[in-house]
Formats: sequence, C-alpha cells, structure tokens
Amino acid sequence: MTLLEDLEFRGLVYQVTDREGLAQRLQEGPLTLYNGFDPTADSLHVGSLLPILVLRRFQLAGHRPIAVVGGGTGLIGDPSGKANERSLNADDVVAAWTGKLKAQLEPFLDFGGAHAARIINNYDWLGPLKAIELLREVGKHFPVPYMLAKDSVASRLETGISFTEFSYMILQAYDFLKLNEIADCQLQIGGSDQWGNITAGSDLIRRASGRKSYGLTFPLVTKADGTKFGKTESGAVWLDPAKTTPYQFYQFWINADDQSVVTYLKYFTFLGHEELLALEQTTRTQPEKREAQRRLAEEVTTLVHGEAATRRAQKISRALFYGEVAALAADEIEEGFGDVPSHVLEGEEALLVDLLVAAGVCSSKRQAREDLGKGAIYLNGERCAGPEVVLRRAEGLHGRYHILRRGKNKYFLIR
Repeated sequence: MTLLEDLEFRGLVYQVTDREGLAQRLQEGPLTLYNGFDPTADSLHVGSLLPILVLRRFQLAGHRPIAVVGGGTGLIGDPSGKANERSLNADDVVAAWTGKLKAQLEPFLDFGGAHAARIINNYDWLGPLKAIELLREVGKHFPVPYMLAKDSVASRLETGISFTEFSYMILQAYDFLKLNEIADCQLQIGGSDQWGNITAGSDLIRRASGRKSYGLTFPLVTKADGTKFGKTESGAVWLDPAKTTPYQFYQFWINADDQSVVTYLKYFTFLGHEELLALEQTTRTQPEKREAQRRLAEEVTTLVHGEAATRRAQKISRALFYGEVAALAADEIEEGFGDVPSHVLEGEEALLVDLLVAAGVCSSKRQAREDLGKGAIYLNGERCAGPEVVLRRAEGLHGRYHILRRGKNKYFLIR
C-alpha cells in the first residue's frame, strides 16, 4: 500500500489539488512538503497534533518535512474558521511563543539523515519584506474576485474582515512560493479550513514560476459534540504538560466516545491496518470492553509524553477507579487531583461532618450525616463509619493530603 493509499485508509485525505499527479510524484522519489503552525498561544494543542503526525508519516515514507513556525504570519492572524477578528499579539509575545512551538515540534520529527526534517520561522523572509515589494511581486498575482471567492474570506464578508486578515492569504501563499524556491518544497498540507490558503499558494507558484506544486488537506478533528479541537474552544487539551498534565491528557483519550474512537486511532496512532480493523470490530460488537479507548490513550500519551508518563497516568487512573488512592505518591496526587475541587484544612483537625460542608462535598450537615450513615463517604480510600469521624492533619497522605470521595467517583482534595 502506498503512502497516499494509507492516508486514504485512515481518512486523512479530504481534498487534493491533483490526486493522480501527487501519487505519481510521490512514487518518483523524495518530496519536500510543509505545514505551518502559527504561534497564537504558548503551546500547541491536540488539534495541532494531526498535522504534526501527517508530517511524520511522510517522513517515515521517505520524504522531507518542513514545519514552518509562523513568527511572521502569527503577527497578522488567519481568518480561516474564525467568525470574528483575532486579537493582535505584541511582537515580543509572538517571538516567545514561536520559540516554544519550535521546541514542541522537535521530538516528533527526525532531523538527521537523508530525509532530515527542518523547522523554519517564516519571519525570516516576511520580517524584512517591504510593502511595495509585496504588492508588486506578489499582490499582482491575486485578482480581488479570486480572493473574495475563498471560503476564509467569503464567510467573513457579512460579519466583517479587516484588510490585515484579508491579506493573510497572500502571506501564506508567499510562504509556499518562498519554500518552493529555497527548498524545492512541492506540497503544502493542512486542515480542510486551509484549503483556500493552500490553493492560493499553488496558484502563486504557477503564476510566478510556472512550476508544479500540490496541496492536500485532511479533515478537521472534532469532538463528540461536533466542535473542533482548538485553542479557543472550551476544554482545550494542550501538548505542554504544564498546561494539560499527562494524566489529564490520557483521560481525554480514554474518554473518547464509541463513535469517534476508531477515527482517532486511525488519525493519531501508527497502528497497522489489521489491528485497527480488529479494534473497530471489537468496538462495534463489545463496546463495554473499551479496548479501543485504552489502546488509543496508551498510544497517544506515549507518543506525546513518553512511556513513563503513560504508566504513571495508568496508575493514577486505576487508583481512582478502584479507590486505592493511598497507594499514590505525593506528586501523583497533585497530578491526578489537579482539577478536582479542593479545600485547605485550617488547624490540626476538624470534625468530618463540618469539613464535608465547608469543602462543598455535601450541601448541609444533615446531608453529611445521612451520607456518612449510608456509607457513601470515603476518606483516603476507606469507607467512613458514622458521623463522629475526626479528620486530622497528621494522618494525611504524605502528611499533606486527605482525599474524600462521595459515592462512586466524586472526589475532593483536602490540603
């Protein structure tokens, strides 16, 4: 199976400018391709992971990937997929974010050998570019009706689009032209919302030099509710472990719904076709096993954070599922309970009934006594018997924590 056929099997081909031409070019020998990553935040997110892995798939197949970090285009703002104008960030902020994104991209690609990857900042050529040069040498190749017809522009005409964002298409097209000139880059890839920008780049190369180039897009990845993975969407999942811990990252994937999990496995893992089909069958016939979800979480967490982080996330998950929280190390408690409600214990001890109300575990003392009487309250993994239990600071896990659980899985952290 060819690379293009594998991408199609995985559902990673949404649009191609010339499918037969690209297939033939891929068979002829190593091809240089690129994907752009604008620094609009200080970290990449799971929506960015898909193009990173597509670059990796091309490299594993013998091609040369370029990851372009948009230190220049990031100062402008891409209107694609956005209903409103982006906020412009300061130069120094964009420069700092550019450095962070470059560091995040490096572990996913191989920078040695015959098919060495490259990371390039497009500010290197956009920064020194003069306005008159841009208008004369590039702008003359862009008829206004052509630009107005692009989805990224047409969708914003009613709500409004500034000349700044209107011009973004020209800058991204210029990136493609520049990479074609300096690195013989013949293919640009990206999400389906980038189709207009990608085809504009191919057209610019044809008009400016007469050379052949290609564009390929993959579907935008969506969550179960239909919203796309992104920085500005609620519940963004970051690749930076300081923003989304490996445990939270693992939980995101293991909680994938049955309708999406096989798609995610095809998109985000390098599992072979036979195993993917087997997991698809198991999900269809025995969904209660959640085998596909466990495989997905393990593969993607290991890919992004490493095996040790995956084992750690699995340990925390098992401890929470079975209530065996006393077995967790202090740093595992911090990671596993970083997003649950917490409360600071004042003094050396407190009557548990009072603390349940103060920490928001129960709505009233009457409710707290009822829950304790029914055995619905657990302290550090042990069921609490009766309303007279006293919680003492000195008896906390690692001398620093008490973990309360109400019912099966409603956790609270007492510090």
